[in-house]
Amino acid sequence: MDLSVGEKVAYPNQGVCIVESIRRTALGGTTVKCYTLRLVSDNSTILVPLDNAENIGIRPVISPQQCKKLIRSLSADFELVSCDWKSRSKEFAEKLRSGDLFAVADVLKKLTFLSYEKKLSFREQTLLDKSRSLILSEILVAEPMDEEIAVEKVDKLVAKACEKHQTVQPRVMNGNNSH
Repeated sequence: MDLSVGEKVAYPNQGVCIVESIRRTALGGTTVKCYTLRLVSDNSTILVPLDNAENIGIRPVISPQQCKKLIRSLSADFELVSCDWKSRSKEFAEKLRSGDLFAVADVLKKLTFLSYEKKLSFREQTLLDKSRSLILSEILVAEPMDEEIAVEKVDKLVAKACEKHQTVQPRVMNGNNSH
């Protein structure tokens, strides 16, 4: 993967970054060629050896066409949400680390659905916030618009997906339909 200075890329579980520089850096006693990536969300930097960039899952940000597909998928129904918080948490964390924005959208929809039913645990709330942030950061790069409008649009689409899912899985907690 060849990146150039100024290019925007997606870093799994971190969000959109700008390639700030490509330089040689001393790491572990050897000199390695590295990308310096600046995270758009908080302005922090990440140093990534060129040879590791692809393994880490760094990829170009989504195209406007992929963005349209992502936006459509945000309102689509989703698979059943697991009643087991442990397996659910592991699945969600893996999806965020994967760098696959459609998997991240699935996490966003499922955790939003759960949040309608119960107060999310600190971990689940963190995963919800992270998934929402990752989705928004790429949408705003692929289709520049006012951030408030993007947030409103994403929230409405996800609410629509949750509404559709309500008929398939009215309750997650306790695995049944009773209180």
